[in-house]
Amino acid sequence: MTGFPMGLPADPMMLYSVLNTKLRDEYPNLKKLCEDMHINEEDIIQRLSMAGFEYDEELNQFR
Repeated sequence: MTGFPMGLPADPMMLYSVLNTKLRDEYPNLKKLCEDMHINEEDIIQRLSMAGFEYDEELNQFR
């Protein structure tokens, strides 16, 4: 996995919270968020999966 850009926490719970807030307030989907932030979508999915979270495309959030 690659490192995260400045501003994204490494802690999975904090990352979960930050990403869900951004998905709710700023982005129509995870792909667009990752493109804009120049991060690998699979890295995000994998990191949060290891903490027990899954991305729900229909709800546009990690759960």
